[in-house]
Amino acid sequence: MTGSSASAHRETAANGHKASSNGTELKREDGKVELGKKVTLLRGISIIIGTIIGAGIFISPKGILKHSGSVGVSLLVWIACGVLSLFGALSYAELGTCMKKSGGHYTYIMEAFGPQMAFIRLWADLIAIRPAGMAVISLAFGQYILEPLFMPCGIPPLAVKLATAIGLTSVMYLNSMSVTWTARIQIFLTVSKLLAIAIIIVPGMYQLFKGETRHFENAFDLSNVQLSGMPLAFYSGMYAYAGWFYLNFVTEEVDNPARTVPLAICISMAIVTSCYVLTNVAYYTVMSAEELLASSAVAVTFAERLLGNFSIAVPVFVALSCYGTMNGCVFALSRMFYVASREGQLPEVLSMIHVRRHTPLAAVLIMYPMTMLQLLVGDIYSLLNFMSFLRWLFIGVVVLGLIYLRYTKPDLPRPFKVPLFFPVVFCITCFFMVFLSLYSDPVNTGIGFAISLTGIPAYYIFIYFNHRPKWLQRTLDSFNRTLQIILEVVPADQ
Repeated sequence: MTGSSASAHRETAANGHKASSNGTELKREDGKVELGKKVTLLRGISIIIGTIIGAGIFISPKGILKHSGSVGVSLLVWIACGVLSLFGALSYAELGTCMKKSGGHYTYIMEAFGPQMAFIRLWADLIAIRPAGMAVISLAFGQYILEPLFMPCGIPPLAVKLATAIGLTSVMYLNSMSVTWTARIQIFLTVSKLLAIAIIIVPGMYQLFKGETRHFENAFDLSNVQLSGMPLAFYSGMYAYAGWFYLNFVTEEVDNPARTVPLAICISMAIVTSCYVLTNVAYYTVMSAEELLASSAVAVTFAERLLGNFSIAVPVFVALSCYGTMNGCVFALSRMFYVASREGQLPEVLSMIHVRRHTPLAAVLIMYPMTMLQLLVGDIYSLLNFMSFLRWLFIGVVVLGLIYLRYTKPDLPRPFKVPLFFPVVFCITCFFMVFLSLYSDPVNTGIGFAISLTGIPAYYIFIYFNHRPKWLQRTLDSFNRTLQIILEVVPADQ
């Protein structure tokens, strides 16, 4: 991390990178080893849409309906959550344009509240939040990619885990090999997601114009609406929109970030909100609220009723949608670990770039063992319960940081500036959701909080105290050097 390892790596860099597993000399392409600006506006939009739209809208858009109590109110909640998420996303757009560093939440917390707070966020991400999230979406991919093969029987759990492991490995391989191909495949997967949504929306709208409106009668019947359920409905809705922050993780690779970041965020949020609302309207043309709540996979039920045999294609589209989310997450999160390593809070090898492929290879691969471990042994869903509230706590802290920086650093260049009303409303929403978690599930929330607090001793042991025992420093240097040679990575040129 610090000390003699840094000089060893720079020495290796200066010596023309002759360290290679097969003895061949490694040359820098274009004279520089660095992450290029490969993320254009279209690729930026595909990263945001591709990570927001996962499996949720196809499988279980039920949380909002269940807690809001009526069809009309549930559609209003979908729209309101889209607008609130846009407020959060625009706040992040301001942060992304005034701090042109990759790393997302981590970078902004570091800038506003210092390294200790940033490390606690990083620690929670590394040991629990990200591996659990990746494992859940990967399992959904494994489940749906096999569904057409096993219909109508159940799928053996071992087969699901095997398909999941293959999917996860291929995502890691793709991100390790090429930034350009990762971005191209992300565009393809995003288009396939939007196509899947169009397959639902178009027949649904046709039904609506034909006069299939019986499920919308008494849409705003408030007899089942309970105010106590509304916060939980919003919680489900905000979770469905989560993912709008991923472009900020790769700011350094965005072409003209001052224009691209806000534009990509606005276009993406408009598309996602429209898709979510219209998809729900389409569902209600075929199913009543009770049938929607009873269905185990809403999109499949919808397709069986309207599209006949074509319904077999729906699980494939859902699997592709999950794969797009996995790909976008790995691409974005690897940049956070890359930046954290550059700041000296993770082993130095994680901030090195592959000499030929120009990808942060070690930073991509760090997620792999943790996610595989959770796939094989962990009770992932309970871990997600611990972590969902932490996610909103830290996002709230980031947006609070924006308000704080407005007063403490008024002279920061801000090419894109949002009205203060947006971050204030979004911040209140985030902290309200955190308090709601504490109230509705104090045990799991408490465990999640305790997991993140283990970051405090970790910070002092690994980061704060520079005087490590010599044997430990030697071990770390040797670890960094060995990995550098095996992975063929070198420090990035500044």
